[in-house]
Amino acid sequence: MKKLVIASNNPGKLAEFQRLLAPLGTEVMTQAELGISEAEEPHLTFVENALAKARHASRESGLPALADDSGICVTALNGAPGVISARYSGFPKSDERNNRALLEAMKSATDRRAHYTCVLVLMHSAGDPQPLIAEGEWHGEIASVPCGNGGFGYDPLFWLPDLGKTAAELSHDEKQDISHRGKAMQALLARLKA
Repeated sequence: MKKLVIASNNPGKLAEFQRLLAPLGTEVMTQAELGISEAEEPHLTFVENALAKARHASRESGLPALADDSGICVTALNGAPGVISARYSGFPKSDERNNRALLEAMKSATDRRAHYTCVLVLMHSAGDPQPLIAEGEWHGEIASVPCGNGGFGYDPLFWLPDLGKTAAELSHDEKQDISHRGKAMQALLARLKA
């Protein structure tokens, strides 16, 4: 693939994808650069939303498209925020408000286990009958206070007990190797090579 459109307007995700895709030597464009609007995400699962986003971006651009649907799933909240992670506190989307809403929901929780999940879908065309799908998970806990200035989304609250810090305290390289998106991308690249 000489060109690929990323089906996202999230600047944090775009920066991660550019770093993760650099080894392919593929020209990466965003759907916003091509004047493509964001796709609807009406589905209840990450995989369905990722498929809808990839199909939309590929149909509108005429190019292969890579889409991601990801979010944080908290055990004490029965998997919430899940697929609505980016809009957990409503619109307009706000990481800061989402983090406050999650802390409020977790106020009396004793079980703080959580995991990020990421589903990547690569479609060679809008009618691709066999899109490549890869998944990754990153396990941790919800911290009681935000910490760190890096990352985006729930990273300031995503505590990594083995490392003794939040995802927002990791460098880009550290995060790339162990994050849900990094794991999903590694799986996707392995499938592409196969």
